[in-house]
Amino acid sequence: MPLSWLYGLAMDIRNALFDWRVLPSEAYSIPIINVGNITMGGTGKTPHVEYLIRLLSSRYRVAVLSRGYRRRTRGYLLATTTSAVHEIGDEPWQIKQKFPDIYVAVDVNRRRGITRLMSDDATRDVEVILLDDAFQHRYVKAGQNILLIDYRRLISDDCLLPAGNLRERASSSQRATMAIVTKCPPHIPAISYRAVMLSLSLRPYQQLFFSTFTYGTLRQLWGEGELELSDLRNDDIHVLLLTGIGNPWQMEQDVRCFAQHVKMLTFPDHHYYTHGDAELIWRALAALPKPRVVITTEKDAARLRQLRCLDEEVRQAVYVLPVKVDFMREEREKFDETILDYVWKNKRNGGMAQ
Repeated sequence: MPLSWLYGLAMDIRNALFDWRVLPSEAYSIPIINVGNITMGGTGKTPHVEYLIRLLSSRYRVAVLSRGYRRRTRGYLLATTTSAVHEIGDEPWQIKQKFPDIYVAVDVNRRRGITRLMSDDATRDVEVILLDDAFQHRYVKAGQNILLIDYRRLISDDCLLPAGNLRERASSSQRATMAIVTKCPPHIPAISYRAVMLSLSLRPYQQLFFSTFTYGTLRQLWGEGELELSDLRNDDIHVLLLTGIGNPWQMEQDVRCFAQHVKMLTFPDHHYYTHGDAELIWRALAALPKPRVVITTEKDAARLRQLRCLDEEVRQAVYVLPVKVDFMREEREKFDETILDYVWKNKRNGGMAQ
């Protein structure tokens, strides 16, 4: 806790310098939508960014700008479909593979990245930029600042690092234009909605939404095979759940709704798999009775593809579980309209932006 107090003091001073305009916060003549959090660990940023891509890419030229966490390159880099995971990071790689027609760039300096996207010949026709995990990057003033909050780890119940999981105080949520409570159970009683709303203490200008994950068909990572989650209800199937993400426990609970026999093998978030990991995965799978499958995330699949030394039996057993976001309380249309209205009013060279 003493370290948390010191950390909190440092964050308070930093935020005050931005509030007093001692440190600059730059706005741009293009719609900027930031998706981020103030909690360490996964809150579902990538699925929500992908939701925004699906919403906007049919209407506008979309770019995603990420810092490319744990990539082995530096500076600004525009991704292509042939970019390697270690060059741009696992999340940007996943997004570029799923949405090859949009721009995906990485740069730890978001202002430089935005300037390059807007000015470079290859990307200057961009019409809207999505910032991935930039809530703490206050040098950029986003028009829509979306704060993601895990339903099972509310920021009102947490404390600052290192005693807790908060990157900054819960009161920093006031900078958000909207908050989304993510990873909600499919059915929440009305009283629970009310309790969450009261605990977050949002301001009148802030919109609040609730979202949940929906899962698609399991697809074989090295092959053409497919499985439905309902197929896992077979009592004989044993599942090895392989994850290297920030918060794998939600996925474990969801998979256990379908499979009776689930064993977890977890690695740190953004973990790059090694030859030793390949041996560990093989041993974990071999310890399970047949029939058996390995289920992993889309983000892990990006890094597993680079692992050439995996045993052939393991390769044939690995299936990827795709995740999508769905909004609850019939508020999907309201969310979509809010985003589309903001982009339309603030598009570059538009009358409202002028």
